[in-house]
Amino acid sequence: MRLRLASYNIQKAVGVDLRRDPMRILEIVNELEADVVALQEVDKRLGERPSVLCRTYIDTETDYEIAPLAQNEVSLGWHGNAVLVRKGLDIAHVERVDLPGLEPRGAVRVDVQGEDGMLSVVGAHLGLVRYHRRLQLQTIREHLGDMPGRAVVMGDFNEWSTDRGLEPLERDFQLVCPGNSFHAARPVAGLDRFALGRDVGLRDAGVEEGPRASWASDHLPIWSDIEIAPSAAPEGQDDGR
Repeated sequence: MRLRLASYNIQKAVGVDLRRDPMRILEIVNELEADVVALQEVDKRLGERPSVLCRTYIDTETDYEIAPLAQNEVSLGWHGNAVLVRKGLDIAHVERVDLPGLEPRGAVRVDVQGEDGMLSVVGAHLGLVRYHRRLQLQTIREHLGDMPGRAVVMGDFNEWSTDRGLEPLERDFQLVCPGNSFHAARPVAGLDRFALGRDVGLRDAGVEEGPRASWASDHLPIWSDIEIAPSAAPEGQDDGR
């Protein structure tokens, strides 16, 4: 199973030009041509946390459905994290994951079923303090249990270092930084990343640096093309080859 994944911190659809333009965000999402998109900072922080993206426009202007993560009618996700799944892929399961730390943070998990198996996608926006980020990654790792092979963690990791801070995932995941994604006007840090489980192979990855993306948010979107290994046959059984 081959998929394209993308992650995008949309900063509540406020661009570098200080304009809030949700349609500009949806146009960029369409241009990424991803199968699964993890979005951060989709919902506002106060009150009922209304989404800055319109559900109707997502339905009519994109080829995506919204993973059912929101706990009310006005939010798109949970703690600002939302996941869009291309129509035709089945959403088999969703979960909300509480994350520790001083700031209110959470991650979201969406299990996507394709013709050749299932992939667990975790979207996250980690905290500003490294100590808390490590605790949050450890919580995500524990949530995925003993078999994280067919899992991907992606989002805004908020980690400026290239060799520290992501230790809870290092043993079981391939950590992928496609390039500098922040600040969009002058990218100097790879804050947005992927962590690929053992059964997920990386074919290609990159940062969307087009002129539209350079203005639409303070982050640039990232993408990765992955290939998921076929499930192993149960012990003692022929796999048919």
